[in-house]
Amino acid sequence: MNFIKTDIDGVIIIEPRIFSDARGYFFESYNEAEFNRAGITNRFVQDNQSKSSYGVVRGLHCQTGEHAQAKLVRVLHGRVLDVAVDIRPGSPTFGKHVAVELSDENQRQLFIPRGFLHGFSVLSDTAVFAYKCDNLYHPESEFGIRFDDPEIGIDWKVPADKIITSEKDRIAKGLKDVPNNR
Repeated sequence: MNFIKTDIDGVIIIEPRIFSDARGYFFESYNEAEFNRAGITNRFVQDNQSKSSYGVVRGLHCQTGEHAQAKLVRVLHGRVLDVAVDIRPGSPTFGKHVAVELSDENQRQLFIPRGFLHGFSVLSDTAVFAYKCDNLYHPESEFGIRFDDPEIGIDWKVPADKIITSEKDRIAKGLKDVPNNR
């Protein structure tokens, strides 16, 4: 596997080595020893999967406090723009984001450490999205900010009139409302 550092410390793109032939392909999507050598030592305890259609934006979400989660995300079918936003108190990159296209063609994954908001937009007709979490879901610890917060300025690669999101995501707070920010 190839582990690629991004402009934000801790956020890592993972590219697998894909072995293709007439039958199809094979690759390791997770190998604990390789991840540990790359500095990712999280123990994953929950796997999640979602299916969404073109234009869906899910996010930006995280869990806070002792229930914070690191995530390892990938696309099983389709294509998404995956986004991680740094909200770690005191971080020199607070409010900055990394956006990476993940697809069933490039088979890339993104590791998002604790202390980041996470979201994605669907760029294909449909997408099946899977992610591992290193902490169990705890609804009372959930926090989110608006996907279209101008202070962050994410280009979701979907025209504004085509974006489909939940009511919860439409009325979420802004970056200025992050607990213990800056």
